[in-house]
Amino acid sequence: MFDQSIIDIFKKGGVVIARTDTIYGLLTSASNEQSVERVYQLKQRTPDKSPIVLISDISQIYDKYEPAVYEVLSRYWPGPNSIILPSANGPGWITRGNASIAYRLPASEALRQLISQTGPLAAPSANPEGLPPAHNLDEAKAYFGDQVDAYVDAGDSRDAQPSSLYRLSGSQLEQLR
Repeated sequence: MFDQSIIDIFKKGGVVIARTDTIYGLLTSASNEQSVERVYQLKQRTPDKSPIVLISDISQIYDKYEPAVYEVLSRYWPGPNSIILPSANGPGWITRGNASIAYRLPASEALRQLISQTGPLAAPSANPEGLPPAHNLDEAKAYFGDQVDAYVDAGDSRDAQPSSLYRLSGSQLEQLR
């Protein structure tokens, strides 16, 4: 699904439209400020809205937490659950003034293997803000054309739902969507 050319694109700060474990996303290296800003321009995304960050394992989380937090996370991951955690150490282009980061440890083994080679990926949905998410590559190409570096086809995602979104409060999760 993800070959070396896709890994190379991420390592060079490129943007790829690919299906995550839920829906198609505009994926780029979370550690590259310019590529994250490029995704925001492509999406016409509100600048203070943080992106979801996909990780391959909990060691890729920017901050350290109490053991009880990791115990809670282990009940929801891997899976289609994005969890907002407080962040004092995340880069500003990810936290965007919110002092928090929404992480997801995907259920897809292929996606986790990719992320283990590229590092965490910023992964907002593949659509301009305010429009429906792309469910397939035809819809994604109608939105973004040749403005992205690659498209990875994983079929139609019409039956998929965006990830559930939770916020950590103490050692409890509050569901937001």
